[in-house]
Amino acid sequence: MYNIALFGAGRIGQVHAVNIADHKETQLYSVIDPFSPGTAALAEKYGAKQQTTEEALADPNVHGVLIASATDTHAELIELAAKAGKAIFCEKPVHLDIERVRSCLAIVQQHQVPLFVGFNRRYDPQFRKVREMLSTGSIGKAESLLITSRDPSPPPAEYVKVSGGMFRDMTIHDFDMARFIMGEDPISVYAQGSNLVDPAIGEAGDIDTAFVVMKFPSGAMATISNSRRSGYGYDQRIELHGEKGLLTAKNIHENAVEQWGEAGCVAAKPEHFFLQRYEAAYKAEWAHFVDVLAGRAEPECNGNDGEQALLLADKAIESMLSGKEIKL
Repeated sequence: MYNIALFGAGRIGQVHAVNIADHKETQLYSVIDPFSPGTAALAEKYGAKQQTTEEALADPNVHGVLIASATDTHAELIELAAKAGKAIFCEKPVHLDIERVRSCLAIVQQHQVPLFVGFNRRYDPQFRKVREMLSTGSIGKAESLLITSRDPSPPPAEYVKVSGGMFRDMTIHDFDMARFIMGEDPISVYAQGSNLVDPAIGEAGDIDTAFVVMKFPSGAMATISNSRRSGYGYDQRIELHGEKGLLTAKNIHENAVEQWGEAGCVAAKPEHFFLQRYEAAYKAEWAHFVDVLAGRAEPECNGNDGEQALLLADKAIESMLSGKEIKL
């Protein structure tokens, strides 16, 4: 049984707490979050300790850490955990500054501990099936990838100000997904964005609607369509076109019932938000990390993947501001 120290008792920390407790090889050993009023309740619910950062990392009973705290704490906690010899699962991103990410990853490399970066969408069964079918040659060589990602409603402007902006906060998942599906790193990126959904987001210096086009060494291209607003639920789709056919991964709906009548068809909307849509993905990525803990696997999504996704976000911002395609 592997003991896990959970950093962060907020919404995403609570999601991970469930998956830690539900897995037959892990238990929630301790919770570390001095700023959350729910820390004590979360610890009590799972029979876990409350610890400080120093206590958790010095505790020989802690086998791994899961970092789900505020973004600006990630890099420091990764470094401290690496120096303590702990296996590390960290929610994206490692940091919002690329140079800080690189210095952090150098510490991880120095101490030779496993680091998994939580781009959970890689573990969505639908998206993963697309990649697997591409790799088996079912549609031949990939030629174009379309990624649609639209949130049901925009975040508060206060969040936008500290999030790093839409490309680093939201599109970063799609940058990682494009690399994951295509199996190669893009050689150029072109991005455009607008403020159409909430004027407060524009006043905060960000966008809420965006298109990104990337080109890959193979000649294949990927297009990302993002919006902070979708009046019909959480819109998450992929379409991959190849020389021999097409693969699509559609939305997961609230239910699969369709009502047909003279007026047409009435069907359920897509799942409301990421907690529902990616429930299976969160479970699957944790199962993979347990394999890493047990020495059965190496992290499939590592520090380099975190760095590359952030780099693409940075270059997309550069492209949007300059109006030019950015070579990589």
